Amino acid sequence: MKIGIFDSGMGGLSVLHLALRYLPNHQFIYYADEEHVPYGEKKQEDIIRYVDEIIQFMIDHGVEAIVIACNTATSAAIALMRKKYHLPIIGMEPAVKKAIDTYGDKRVLVIATPITVQGQKMHNLVNKVDKNHLVNLVALPELVRFAERLEFDSIHVKEYLKKELSHFSFDQYSSLVLGCTHFNYFKDSLRAILPQHIHFVDGNEGTIKHLMEYITPSNDNQTVEYYFSGKRVTQPQDIERIQQYLKHLDKMIKIQ
Repeated sequence: MKIGIFDSGMGGLSVLHLALRYLPNHQFIYYADEEHVPYGEKKQEDIIRYVDEIIQFMIDHGVEAIVIACNTATSAAIALMRKKYHLPIIGMEPAVKKAIDTYGDKRVLVIATPITVQGQKMHNLVNKVDKNHLVNLVALPELVRFAERLEFDSIHVKEYLKKELSHFSFDQYSSLVLGCTHFNYFKDSLRAILPQHIHFVDGNEGTIKHLMEYITPSNDNQTVEYYFSGKRVTQPQDIERIQQYLKHLDKMIKIQ
């Protein structure tokens, strides 16, 4: 079975990275919309258009299920896409409920892109699960740009994180929800500046398990095709860049 996974850029590789572990006998297309990254500061109508074009591209390339590995794109477009297309479309949702259910004895901080933080989907989710008003939201748009430059633990990254998180008293918090797939690359930098009792929570595993409800068993050899905004990735430097991300994720997946 062929599965499509896409994101505005390289953040969704954190979802693919996990999917490759859970689904060893399936074929994948990974699509990074590098021409339009970052989505988090775009207009909603533009994101809807990008997502529509990508889904049509993937259907044309034979996928039978699609993962929108982008919280921003999910928030902006998934409802419309599910009405338009008749194949499973699985989206990302910041793991707010998981954080509250698991670590809800203290406050929960959600970091995400501006569109996700401001979006109605996020506020509906928080209103539904945050009965004790424990959740705070903060937008960290620069992390997407850092990630796209393969800049994960530089002094600039850590200074940015320290500045943006400086007004939170983390002794009152139990967990940090990574509400953008790009943010999974920064677990080491976040761990370096946050107290050890803060737990990282993301929606990647839940998304893959949701995907597994819709796919059929397969004995295919696992393969991955990569595309940058509709163009097949074939250049050695681009393939090496992708491999750098995946190698970094091998380290990040161990940080809790």
